[in-house]
Order: sequence, then structure tokens, then C-alpha cells
Amino acid sequence: MVDDKNYWTQQREDGKWESKREGASRASKVTDTQAEAWAYSKEKAKEAGGEAILKGRVQKIRERNTYGEDPYPPKG
Repeated sequence: MVDDKNYWTQQREDGKWESKREGASRASKVTDTQAEAWAYSKEKAKEAGGEAILKGRVQKIRERNTYGEDPYPPKG
């Protein structure tokens, strides 16, 4: 299920980093560093009340931050 409130940060084939809204065909922002792209993704996810997801260089999820209503809140 695509949620357009979520923003993904991942490395592109050209070595740059992109922030991309879930379901979008193009990146919202392309940067030279992971830190810049990750900061932008977190900012946009906060504004939308969604989730920011960071993929590392090996394309595995390294970190995720939820803003707004958490679909999987921790127990206790």
C-alpha cells in the first residue's frame, strides 16, 4: 500500500542521495550527502504526518522515524 505521506532516503546509481515521496516517479530532492537528504526527508515527513525511512548503501532500511499517528506503536 502506497502512502504519499512517507519519504524515502536512498542512494542513487550516480552516487548522489535522494529524498523521494512514496509512490512518486521522481525524487523530491537530490543531494551530494546522505545527511542532507535524510534531514529533508524527516522535515517533509513531519509536515505531512508520515514516516521518514532511510536506506543505507546496501539498500536495507537503517532507520525510520514516524511522525503523527504511528501505525505500529510499541507495547507498554
